[in-house]
Amino acid sequence: MAPERPRLVLALAALMVGTVMAVPTRADEPPPADYAITVTPDRTGPAIAPTMYGVFFEDINNAADGGLYAELVQNRSFEFGPVDNRSYTPLTAWRQTATGGAGGTLRVVDDAERLNKRNRNHLRVDLTGTGGPGARFGIVNSGYAAGMALTEGARHDFSVWARTDSPAGTRLTAELRTADGTVVSTPLGVTVRGDRWTKYTGTLTPKVTTTGGRLAVTAEGGGTLRLDMVSLFPRDTYKVRPNGLRKDLAEKIAALEPGFLRFPGGCLVNTGSHRAYEAPDWERRRSYQWKDTIGPVEQRAVNANFWGYHQSYGLGYHEYFQFAEDIGAMPLPVVPALVTGCGENRATDDPALLKRHIQDTLDLIEFANGPVTSEWGRKRAAMGHPKPFGLTHIGVGNEENLPDQFLTRFTAFREAIAARYPDITVISNSGPDDAGSVFDRAWQLNREAGVDMVDEHYYNSPQWFLENNDRYDAYDRRGPKVFLGEYASRDNRFRNALSEAAFMTGLERNADVVKLASYAPLLADVDHTQWRPDMIWFDNHRSWGSTSYEVQKLFMTGTGDRVVPSRATTTPAVSGPITGAVGLSTWATSAAYDDVRVTAADGTTLLADDFSAGDAHWTRAAGRGHWAVRDGAFVQGDTAAEDTLVTAGDANWHDYDLRLKATKKAGREGFLIAFGVRDTGNHYWWNLGGWNNTRSAVEEAVDGGKETLAEKDTTIETGRTYDIHVKVRGRQVTLHLDGREWGRFTDDRAAEPFRHVVTRDKGDLVVKVINAQAAPARTRIDLGTDKVAPTARLTTLQGAPDSVNTADDRPVRPQASTLRGIARQFTHTFPAHSVTFLRIRTG
Repeated sequence: MAPERPRLVLALAALMVGTVMAVPTRADEPPPADYAITVTPDRTGPAIAPTMYGVFFEDINNAADGGLYAELVQNRSFEFGPVDNRSYTPLTAWRQTATGGAGGTLRVVDDAERLNKRNRNHLRVDLTGTGGPGARFGIVNSGYAAGMALTEGARHDFSVWARTDSPAGTRLTAELRTADGTVVSTPLGVTVRGDRWTKYTGTLTPKVTTTGGRLAVTAEGGGTLRLDMVSLFPRDTYKVRPNGLRKDLAEKIAALEPGFLRFPGGCLVNTGSHRAYEAPDWERRRSYQWKDTIGPVEQRAVNANFWGYHQSYGLGYHEYFQFAEDIGAMPLPVVPALVTGCGENRATDDPALLKRHIQDTLDLIEFANGPVTSEWGRKRAAMGHPKPFGLTHIGVGNEENLPDQFLTRFTAFREAIAARYPDITVISNSGPDDAGSVFDRAWQLNREAGVDMVDEHYYNSPQWFLENNDRYDAYDRRGPKVFLGEYASRDNRFRNALSEAAFMTGLERNADVVKLASYAPLLADVDHTQWRPDMIWFDNHRSWGSTSYEVQKLFMTGTGDRVVPSRATTTPAVSGPITGAVGLSTWATSAAYDDVRVTAADGTTLLADDFSAGDAHWTRAAGRGHWAVRDGAFVQGDTAAEDTLVTAGDANWHDYDLRLKATKKAGREGFLIAFGVRDTGNHYWWNLGGWNNTRSAVEEAVDGGKETLAEKDTTIETGRTYDIHVKVRGRQVTLHLDGREWGRFTDDRAAEPFRHVVTRDKGDLVVKVINAQAAPARTRIDLGTDKVAPTARLTTLQGAPDSVNTADDRPVRPQASTLRGIARQFTHTFPAHSVTFLRIRTG
């Protein structure tokens, strides 16, 4: 070993100064794979638009209030209520305080003395007597999550709208406190005078740093005091804008250098009522309507957020447009099409209401682009932005499950926009899934209508993303372009990010078809999360990028101008038969199962259960639901329980027939018949009567993420007994319902772990390689030209596949170095579980 020591020392020294050199492979490492990448630089691939990669903002996971929107006071206008969330009251996040001898009562009221008609509640405080010196009565706000994050010496802008009927006026004091009540700022005092609403402002500066801060507002005096819009903003918002954005979150988004910003959703765009926020009902479950969200914040409406909380609209359309401009992104708003999605699936048949929404959309374009002499351009200018925002794209609708009804309404929007604004690209969509009957019908209608662009959405397993790198290779180059508006692999581990990176090489290779793409969702509060995965996580004082954020950032900041044609060898496919046990499950449904029989291909009985002897063969894998043998059948009786999987058999079973009888007893859906079960997150199931009993499909679950393999519009009748037969042979599955073939599929797509794409960026060749496997990939690279610099800039993301970035630990982060020995042909070993960008100077 002695002769090897100098070489190892040199290698380590080179690594320390950022130069990559070859080092021996450890004996316990998997043997390196052998690959080849051949680049053809004299051929021209598709151009990549600078707007190709962007971000999608939706107010999910507390992304707006308590997140990107920098307001620290939760429930600042006392509008919270059960319509938002069953646990909410108008005093959520507030508590009453009193000191000294002052007395009084407080209550939230909606009466004729309100601040304005569109933000209807306010706080009424009835003070009794002066209470003597130092007597005080008031309220304390706890902010979001653990409290308000306050930094010593940082200025905060306080404001409140108030009025009083006391002739002597009412003394208000605002101060910052810790959770135990300790005052940590110099008190700010103002005297409220007059029974007309007036805005009072001042500055509060904490003397300590805390993540559990509180805002206290106390009153001294008599009479009736009314308060509304109690606000506290850090002065240091992004770009130091009033009513602005939380700086660290905005900076992380800006660091991605996004080409576009899609907003405001998502499911909240097209769910709920499409009526305006107006008398007599003042509906609080409405689709997102942009006119509710502009103008002075105290005059903006509020809404019940689709994701189960309150939405203040302090972060509104003007702020979205301003943020897009600040980060250099193309604004891309989405408006409701009067067909609800996200499980609601209703079409609003009201010509007058449709006409109003179309006009609202035309007014939106005028608000964004119109001169200050126009009605809506003047309103934009009044908000501080006389210059047009330069809107070029707009989406109509989001994930509608009723493609025919949607396209009828979309066409009305599109024709009206084209008549007045012919240069605006109007974007349609293809529903909520990557395939299936809704997807196919939507694309058919979009092609027939000659739409410009179709928005696709899908969330799938890592395996799906590895299997579908070539998804867009076969898309019609003459048809509508693709906006991949929402996609992600279902988790935030590095294995998910690796699969997304592999898929993104296919997006770039097809940049002539896929014109826009955005990972989703963008933001997630660790304490209030409705959806995972997410790109950027935060608590009340910290934020961090997930492993997917690091992948997105690498691609978004290193896209390039044009694809350079290239090809690579692949990993030899190793595939055996579908193996696994069998299972029964339900979803929000009560069902009875009987006469379960599993036989091998040669007719040998593997399992026969008529439940006459109980349910001893079955394991309650999911641990949910109420399973019991009743009247000679195995019954799941809880109509609220979801994913109640029970299993039987051997994980090594293959090439078998599963037969059983199933009867729906009550509930929203039908049956879930599982096969190839390895565990609760890895199996196949035949979902009969799924999606609120609107369709049926076979889904494969891999590590909890699901992809659809076959689908039909089959629904399940309550009280009817169905004969079910699943035939598994190798990797082919045939399904029979009541003796007739329902469908078949072969699950034989290769989950290729080695993917690449080459782009040109201002004279550089950028070779992007993803190695999503446990073995390093020794790769012979032929650049196709001798005109290359001898060194390359190397940026690598590498980590264990289960690595997760957190607030305290970022195991996956970019590592930059220099790679020497670059020539027309050279060999490089790409590490296991890695994303690598090689930037090579040419010419």
